[in-house]
Amino acid sequence: MPGIESLDRLRFLVNRVRERLWVKPLVSSLLSVGAVFLAKAADYSGLGELMPVMTQDSVETLLSVMASSMLVIATLAVASMVSAYASASNTATPRSFRLIIADDVSQNALSIFIGAFIFSIVALTAAKNNYYANAGLFTLFVMTGLVFVVVVLTFVRWVDRIARLGRIGATIESVESATEAALRHYREMPRTAHRGPESDNGIEITATAVGYVQHVDLAGLQTYAEEQNGSVRVLTLPGTLLMPGRVMACVSHVSNVDDARVREAFAVGSQRRFDDDPRFGLVVLSEIASRALSPAVNDPGTGIDILTRLAGLFQLWCEEPDERSDDAPDYSRVSMPEIDVRDMFDDAFGAIARDGAGMVEVCQRLQKVLGHLAGSGLADVRNAAIAHQRLALKYAESGLVLEEDLERVRQAGGDSLQE
Repeated sequence: MPGIESLDRLRFLVNRVRERLWVKPLVSSLLSVGAVFLAKAADYSGLGELMPVMTQDSVETLLSVMASSMLVIATLAVASMVSAYASASNTATPRSFRLIIADDVSQNALSIFIGAFIFSIVALTAAKNNYYANAGLFTLFVMTGLVFVVVVLTFVRWVDRIARLGRIGATIESVESATEAALRHYREMPRTAHRGPESDNGIEITATAVGYVQHVDLAGLQTYAEEQNGSVRVLTLPGTLLMPGRVMACVSHVSNVDDARVREAFAVGSQRRFDDDPRFGLVVLSEIASRALSPAVNDPGTGIDILTRLAGLFQLWCEEPDERSDDAPDYSRVSMPEIDVRDMFDDAFGAIARDGAGMVEVCQRLQKVLGHLAGSGLADVRNAAIAHQRLALKYAESGLVLEEDLERVRQAGGDSLQE
């Protein structure tokens, strides 16, 4: 089912387009110009006698008001969005910038404001040059009224959104949502528990450049393996740092190995992406918490909030995966390694335990979260949680002064600290 298999690649490309601010305004501008010329079609419909007579001056006045106001609002929108982006980078972490810039509400608002401005300018020019007869003029008036309604509704919604965009709470929610989506996507990917040496089987395909794996085109690898009647074992998950010579994949039972085609299945860039890399989301959440726990910010509440969200994400990891759908793509000839749960715990809790060691409330919440995860039915999650509990306790013993505070932290850890 190539149509279904290509959806994963399409999802990755669509997310890259969403990070470009110019795409939606460009589409909106083109649609606006098209709408202006579409109004002319009413003059050829023979409905001119049935439509009310519109004076050209009234339509031109309405369009002039729209043109002057939309330019101001579009400028305001850009300034507000830039301010929100700067706030997100300064108060949270620069790694969250791509999520904030991909905000659909703000992008849609900017697109509508710019589109309305282009519509009013082009329509005003056409009206002043007597481009329309009565039917076209009335159609243009109706279109202008609809544009006004859309602009007002968009503006009201955008004001509510821009008040939150870039704030620490909204940024944390965006990162959490992206991490949850990446976790769910990873659970649907084919993988194997094999973690042996990278050179044990098959013909090695090595990297030729420095960068992070951002996406692996499993459908492309599956197609290649089927053509060659072989199999491909991916050794570098999204988020892996590649260096020249590092083994990316092993191809087995293939007589004609096409190195270039296998490498093309790996999207490599200078930065990690949230799409297919759940560990990156954990790292970003941990960075936000570390900044909040720094002496310059001193915001333990944000650190506690992130610990609660991390508990929810790991709870999702511990859930049983959904049954495979009959419509799920077939990747029977491609395998990938499991994410090491210990690495996930290091990403999520290591920096928080270190930077929050002097705050008893953070240490308590950290012990409670890890204690809850230590009760997981998954052995690797349980072992990693207990190990980090003990490490966090050592940090707390070095950071807290009062024995009473240390006793509260030990009690928050529960029975798992005694194992």
